[in-house]
Amino acid sequence: MKSKTTATALASLLLLLQVPKVANADLNAEFEALSGTAGADGAAWLELAVRARAETDIDIALAALQRAEAAGASAIRVALERVRLQIVQQQFESAVAQLSALADNGFTAVRALQGDAVISSLAGRGDYDALIERMQNVAFPCAHDERFRAFDFWLGEWAVHTADGSYAGRNVISAEESGCVMVERWTSAGGGTGMSVNYLDAATGQWVQVWNAEGGTQIDIRGGMTNEGMRLEGQIHYVAGGTTAPFRALWTPLEDGRVRQFFEQSNDGGATWQPWFEGFYSRIDAAGAGH
Repeated sequence: MKSKTTATALASLLLLLQVPKVANADLNAEFEALSGTAGADGAAWLELAVRARAETDIDIALAALQRAEAAGASAIRVALERVRLQIVQQQFESAVAQLSALADNGFTAVRALQGDAVISSLAGRGDYDALIERMQNVAFPCAHDERFRAFDFWLGEWAVHTADGSYAGRNVISAEESGCVMVERWTSAGGGTGMSVNYLDAATGQWVQVWNAEGGTQIDIRGGMTNEGMRLEGQIHYVAGGTTAPFRALWTPLEDGRVRQFFEQSNDGGATWQPWFEGFYSRIDAAGAGH
């Protein structure tokens, strides 16, 4: 009985040992075949390197990666695969150094690193986390530049009322494109809609709003923060009537958490100004209240 058990265990062990041998034999055969192929391209060698790493045949993976580089494979793809191989071999400092060199040469695809099953395993290491932060600052500059935060007090979902308390509509202002732009989506109490794009023109240092509504009002204004709030000036154009007039707007954050929005239009070239719209923004709670 003991002999039979031992024989069975030995057979199972031999069966297990045969699996990597077959896989390695296949990889070796493919390596030899590619070596004998005139003009084998870098992509084919790189693919072999990736599969060899996945099957933990590090020797073939390294050799194939070297051939891929010599055959003109993408330098970035080769470098990233080298990083993965270094991680598999627990050469973590070398892996981070390789990634740092890529970043120094302009590589900014930080999300690709964070989404990579192998490379992202470095998360939690101080040197890797610091590198990711540095790359994010370059890849998404608006998100890390305080100048782009000046209008953030307007972000959110709001119920808008006029000065007499009448409900005027609902406005949603969202930060998009990693903090480079704020998009406004307005729905009036009567169902009318409009939207604006708001952004810091980094070349001039001015904030810009470009508004368009379904009724054909077009607003193009620019400016910046003042003691009263965000003040933008420019013009309004009425598509239906074909008329254009000076226009200005002021958003003021109030102490009670609301925001006052005040628009004015001039009909005499800017000599005098008439109120165009005054609204008071109250944040809509999680339950959607706010009317």
